[in-house]
Amino acid sequence: METQKPLPPFEKMEKMSSEERRKLLDEQLKWLVAYAYEKAPSTRARFDEAGISPSKVSGIKDLENLPLLRKDALVDLYKANPPLGGLVTVPISELERVYVSPGPIYDPHHSSETYWQRHVHLVKSVGFRKGDIVVNSWMYNLVPAGLMIDEALRRAGVTVIPTGVGNTELQVQVMHQLRATGFAGTTGFFMNIIDKAKEMGLDVSKDFNLRMAVIGGEMGGGPIRKKVEEEYGIDTGDMYGTADVGLIAFECSAKSGMHIAEGVIFEMISYETGKPVEPGEVGEIVVTPIDEIYPLIRFGTGDIASWINEPCPCGRTSPRITRLLGRVGDAVRTRGMFIHPRQLEPAMAKFSQIAQYQAVVTRPGTRDDLALKVELKTEEGVDKEKLASELIQVVSEALRIKVDRVEFVAKGVIPEWHKLIVDERVY
Repeated sequence: METQKPLPPFEKMEKMSSEERRKLLDEQLKWLVAYAYEKAPSTRARFDEAGISPSKVSGIKDLENLPLLRKDALVDLYKANPPLGGLVTVPISELERVYVSPGPIYDPHHSSETYWQRHVHLVKSVGFRKGDIVVNSWMYNLVPAGLMIDEALRRAGVTVIPTGVGNTELQVQVMHQLRATGFAGTTGFFMNIIDKAKEMGLDVSKDFNLRMAVIGGEMGGGPIRKKVEEEYGIDTGDMYGTADVGLIAFECSAKSGMHIAEGVIFEMISYETGKPVEPGEVGEIVVTPIDEIYPLIRFGTGDIASWINEPCPCGRTSPRITRLLGRVGDAVRTRGMFIHPRQLEPAMAKFSQIAQYQAVVTRPGTRDDLALKVELKTEEGVDKEKLASELIQVVSEALRIKVDRVEFVAKGVIPEWHKLIVDERVY
């Protein structure tokens, strides 16, 4: 098989015309499809079922008849084809790490140089630079986020303080004493740290050395970021990605949308018809990363957004996501993590005294709030305080984010036919 042709330096690609970029990515896609068809059994089966021969794929337009690969399909593939779902092109023994996402899905640690070229370029483009000292509060346990951001920053010449999530008082001390210049994490958790610093008598503007906070992973963070910049003089940026694909897009200094990263083939399709949508219209983000280790071809992220395809004031010419608007299906992004009914159902099945339940996500302030509404079969003999405590512990472990409270409701409040997780945030 013909070897993969390396991509040009991304600094060169980001000023290419749309036509030049598409031609280059079409060539990369032709190689990737042929390679994945040979090395990844589940990819081969997918193409065969769609009646698409890899030899007939000359570019992105030829993929329109290939059904999307969705998160739920990944769960089924990993169950049916252990250990790696027939999706990874190398044996598990050749991987440095394997991460565990809900499902379970076993995401491989990436060793593709194109993957890391993309990530290093992205963290530099969003505003981090050699010499920065960055607190990385993304989760290091099980999921890829913490270690992925960690490695990308270190490859970019940044010193990383791997704090992970939680322990806000310690985070404040570390940030203050080590004179951290940057922060990476969710918007809500960053504001928790800021609030804790005030409680500890610290002036964020004067006592901290922060110049850059790349905060995201949650919907509706724009007003909070504006507050951080205006009140504390800290520049902010945003990045967008998934556990499976890694980082996909970043915000530049112009702050006029998030650029699709070079090395990612991007489509925007109608979540109703499956057909491409024009710039300015709303659709689902679909990506094919150039990654020979984990070649997820036509991966439907489930994220709904608007987009534009015109040069940015910063000079880059890549397509931009102008606004994330929500999700396709039942998963809800909460505090930087997706929570799904398939995580909630087995946890709640342990409590036989419960008739109906529903998780509700709101945002009363700067942090996503997660409540669990519960309808009991009978209140007779039920210790509600003890049950609420047990529910919070079990469900928090299942969802991997903390349930804030349990609300016991009367019969009929939760309708018989209802979504198990609802998003009531207003942006």
